Amino acid sequence: MSLRKFITSKTTAALAVLFTVFANTSVFAQDAAAGAAAAPKVDMGEVYKSVVFYILVFLAICLFIAIIGKAIRVYELSREAQGKPVGINWNRVNSSLFALFLVVGLYGVYWEYTVHGSMLLPDAASVHGKRIDDMFNLTLIITTIVFIATHILLFGFSYIYKYSAKRKAYYYPHNNTIEKIWTIVPALVLTVLVLMGFLTWRSIFYKVEDPKNMPIQIEMTSEQFKWSIRYPGADGIVGHKNYKLTTASNTLGIDFKDLKSRDDQMADEMVIPVGKPIKLLLTSKDVIHSFYMPHFRVQLNTVPGMQTVFEFTPTITTAEMQQKTNDPNFEYLFYCAKICGSGHYNMKKVVRVVSMAEYKTWLAEQQTYLNDDLRKQFNLPVAPSKVEAGTDSAATDSAAVKTNQMALNK
Repeated sequence: MSLRKFITSKTTAALAVLFTVFANTSVFAQDAAAGAAAAPKVDMGEVYKSVVFYILVFLAICLFIAIIGKAIRVYELSREAQGKPVGINWNRVNSSLFALFLVVGLYGVYWEYTVHGSMLLPDAASVHGKRIDDMFNLTLIITTIVFIATHILLFGFSYIYKYSAKRKAYYYPHNNTIEKIWTIVPALVLTVLVLMGFLTWRSIFYKVEDPKNMPIQIEMTSEQFKWSIRYPGADGIVGHKNYKLTTASNTLGIDFKDLKSRDDQMADEMVIPVGKPIKLLLTSKDVIHSFYMPHFRVQLNTVPGMQTVFEFTPTITTAEMQQKTNDPNFEYLFYCAKICGSGHYNMKKVVRVVSMAEYKTWLAEQQTYLNDDLRKQFNLPVAPSKVEAGTDSAATDSAAVKTNQMALNK
């Protein structure tokens, strides 16, 4: 081989390019290593938290894909200009990608069920919660079967019936039998699900009260950014309130003309007895909030100017749930599930489910809403503990109301 041919050969040129690139890379790597050793360490944590960083990464990935696409296009055009057959069979590539996506997608479904499946819902701790879970699980099973079957057909057909010059597509415009199947079967399945949901809804919201097992009333009042919990007194009925009566001292606007409101009690946590129906009276002072108890499958909006009622029966005490979850620090909680402002995240309180004996003991320790300051403000008689023995405090309160109508109507 002559020297001229050796210099101009493609192999020699390629080797020269590789040698040059390797040499330059080595020099740059040495300089970079020396600079890194001398320069102080930079904390990249804030950079990784920046939205701009991820936008730049996304744009870089898009640019890389575009460059690869252009290179492939140049390769195809060069083969076409040389009269050579197409180098890449894109029909085969796309069909293989469909098959790959099917396998990866099915594995993703399996992974979601095995890893995140237990995170869907916590254990139900109410009677109606079990019914909701049964309905949810049935819907999830049906939709999962349909999802897997339809995607196997979609991606499978795309792979099997990819374009081939050796065969001609079969023209199949219509089939009455198939039309009937995919119309009637989904209609029947949806009818079953709708009826199941309707019956479950009625069983939750339309209950016949048992006179021997009346529910315990608990009023929950939401405001930015806290909850106020009011229990009834010995009469078992939460008294009326009126937002027009709200003052700095009467923050809930309790109407003391209603004798049933005078023995109502306030609490910093919700304590409820297991196996006893609980009737929640939900309302709001300012904006719309959402009362959410995930373990009891309760979530309803609290709306200013109206009262929402929901009844449920707890089935698992806090102590039993601590044993069931193997977590001695477990606590039931209720939250605000509506983004109501900057302090939304802090709107939560503890719920304790206890035995009836523990509940009665705890309730006896709670203070009444009507304190001495409110009694003085509305000219009501002193607290029953300060009334002389044998005095009928309710009758005294009634007399005081008649002489204090103007104060209450302001």
